[in-house]
Amino acid sequence: MTTLSTALLKATALELAILAGHLLLYPTGVRQERPAPPPDDETPRLPTQPRPPVVLLHGFIDNRSVFVLLRRALSGHGARSLTSLNYSPLTCDIRTAAELLGRHIEDVCERTGSREVDVVGHSLGGLIARYYVQRLGGDTRVRTLVTLGTPHGGTRAVPLANAHPIVRQMRPGSALVEELKRPAPGCRTRFVSFWSDLDHVMDPPETACVDHPDLRVRNVRVTGIGHLALPVHPAVAAGIRDALDVDGHPDSASDTRRNGLTVA
Repeated sequence: MTTLSTALLKATALELAILAGHLLLYPTGVRQERPAPPPDDETPRLPTQPRPPVVLLHGFIDNRSVFVLLRRALSGHGARSLTSLNYSPLTCDIRTAAELLGRHIEDVCERTGSREVDVVGHSLGGLIARYYVQRLGGDTRVRTLVTLGTPHGGTRAVPLANAHPIVRQMRPGSALVEELKRPAPGCRTRFVSFWSDLDHVMDPPETACVDHPDLRVRNVRVTGIGHLALPVHPAVAAGIRDALDVDGHPDSASDTRRNGLTVA
């Protein structure tokens, strides 16, 4: 058996195990996370966090339960406010979900006293967050956007799912994907995109890379795991922590060869 076949078998077995575990956890994440009550006029605002709050955004037909392990990894690494946003699986437009994200981020900033947030989006969640940043002025609020297996260039996987309008928006050449190719001069958000060579939800896998001349991007190639493992694997979580700890902007040129992450 070739090395590639062995890696594929291991990745597939891990994906099935993660899927089984996630199906058990899924009911725990159906309800929207309860935000802390907003301060009244006589209650002083919380001081600004040493690091920006982190907003977690799940993928298609999923919920916040996908981030159970990632939340634990991030909360145990420095003082951070963490919050997850559920959007409805019946959502039919990425633009509508991006507006919802924008309102949620404004609420987070109001409650925490922070001027900006970091966002981690898995799969479709990363595309929703990118639309908010690029097209709705969200770069004034989002310091760093980390995406995990997000179809930035559109994915051709699962053609039978085209009946769902939001899936059609994730196809190569869709109006939304083309909209994200438009100029974005002066965009202040930095992008860190984790993509896996064994992610079969991304077709081709490189579609999970951000490729835009106006954006500050670092694409991180992950080897050895599939789509569902990206928000779960401890090595990826460590990479996310590193990405969120950077204070400055990375180089504008993306380099998937120098920025690699191999997981066993």
